[in-house]
Amino acid sequence: MSESSVLSTVDGPIGLITINRPAVHNALSTPLLLELENALIAFEQDERVRVIVVTGAGEKAFIAGGDLSEMSARDGLAHYLDFAEIIHRLFRRFESCDKPTIAAVNGWALGGGTELLLCLDIRLVADTAQLGLPEINLGLFPGAGGSQRLMRQVAPCMAKELMFTGERISAGEAVRIGLANRVVPKAELMDEAMALARKIAVKSPLVLKLLKRALRDGADMPLPSALAHEQAVISLVLDTQDAHEGMSAFLEKRQAVFTGR
Repeated sequence: MSESSVLSTVDGPIGLITINRPAVHNALSTPLLLELENALIAFEQDERVRVIVVTGAGEKAFIAGGDLSEMSARDGLAHYLDFAEIIHRLFRRFESCDKPTIAAVNGWALGGGTELLLCLDIRLVADTAQLGLPEINLGLFPGAGGSQRLMRQVAPCMAKELMFTGERISAGEAVRIGLANRVVPKAELMDEAMALARKIAVKSPLVLKLLKRALRDGADMPLPSALAHEQAVISLVLDTQDAHEGMSAFLEKRQAVFTGR
């Protein structure tokens, strides 16, 4: 029996997803995407899991792009109805996930790897990692959301240069342009990602859910509408037990215990 292309493990309140096709640098195939979708859904529904960490197996790659042997065998309509439909649905699901997500980028994040990165909340990159959208070199352009999300997350001139040239950038450059949070020595990457996940996991899962929704929804609104949306959502937060537990714990000089209610 072949090993799964996606490995899922639970470590306390942390759900860890590992893309597991190291022989092909964790290239994204249709079966892998469906496995990844199932893993994400399982963690979304698992009440034990408060934070989700995503990484790649092997020494070289986080995700080195799409599986070209599969993509090249397809014409446009078949691609649109099959692979493209699945990857857009999945990446949007990561982007809309109510639980905080962390990328632990252990190596190359190219093409679909960078496009997935754009959907995750916090991005830690190993000092050996390289990022980029090299699709233009193949006569393509980023088609899993990258052409739209990158323009919204870094300066448009930088986004265009990355997509027009297809060049890779270093981990440090990714941080400099705002594509990642920080560079971590590769040997320390998973420890730091898990430590960060645990730091977030002790917060209220319900308030994190409402905060993520306020951030996500507000990003597509004009500022006056976004502020009104924030006002409504923070009012909902004040109806939660966790909000009153947090304020009481502060006043009583003790550690808050958040239950998600």
